[in-house]
Amino acid sequence: MSIDLRYLPDPIRCRSLTSAELRSSFLLGNLFVPGKISLCMVDVDRAVIGGATPTDKPLALETPPEWRVDHFCDRREIGILNIGGAGTVTVDGQVYALAPRDCLYVGRGSKQVTFASQAGKDSKEPAAFYIVSYPAHANYPTTHATTEQAFSMVLGSQEEANRRTLRRYIHDKGIKSCQLVMGYTELEVGSLWNTMPAHTHERRSEIYMYFDVAPEARVIHLMGTPEESRHLIVGNREVVVSPSWSMHSGVGTRNYRFVWAMGGENQLFEDMQGFPIGDLR
Repeated sequence: MSIDLRYLPDPIRCRSLTSAELRSSFLLGNLFVPGKISLCMVDVDRAVIGGATPTDKPLALETPPEWRVDHFCDRREIGILNIGGAGTVTVDGQVYALAPRDCLYVGRGSKQVTFASQAGKDSKEPAAFYIVSYPAHANYPTTHATTEQAFSMVLGSQEEANRRTLRRYIHDKGIKSCQLVMGYTELEVGSLWNTMPAHTHERRSEIYMYFDVAPEARVIHLMGTPEESRHLIVGNREVVVSPSWSMHSGVGTRNYRFVWAMGGENQLFEDMQGFPIGDLR
């Protein structure tokens, strides 16, 4: 297992970055490496973002030695969403079977977390577990939720090219957590925009992970401040980190899915600051 550490630029520095510097600061790629767990910690809310892609043997979630704790979840909680084939996550001896797009919340105090692809599945379609972790100051039980159990909402319209289904897993009326909020959104065929008007969250950060993006397709992710917008060109299974000051919105060259995860002071989904489209620059 490997873990990187990344410090994000502030909004003033962000204005002068080249495209390559923007990507190296806010975009995470290569998280889903067959047979490995890859993690990155960012200084914003001390979030940890990663991917576990087990193939021929299970992968154990190890604890970075610099954390000076015995177990990864001694002071943290984890949200896991499977974006690959069927697999299992074992937490302290309890096995949870995760079908594609199932979610598992792992509470603070859990000791052993292990990822595996389902036995007998074609090795070309391993499970791919997307991992988001935030510090936690309270304990909540480890909980599994299927796609059918998610709180789902249909949003947008075909006229505005943003007809989509939003599925919430970890939130104030669903799986309980300390500060993590997590779910995913899928756009219908012919719809491209994931969010517009754009918005920020002054009291929490947000992390987007785009998946099921066709090999020939890309997503243009808008970021920065409304008066000084920037953009990133994003491919399949790539992650964009949005600090509280940065708006987040995106449009694809065709439909796609993305996982959204947030952590901070407030878990209310509606807690955001929107900006009129005409004010964007």
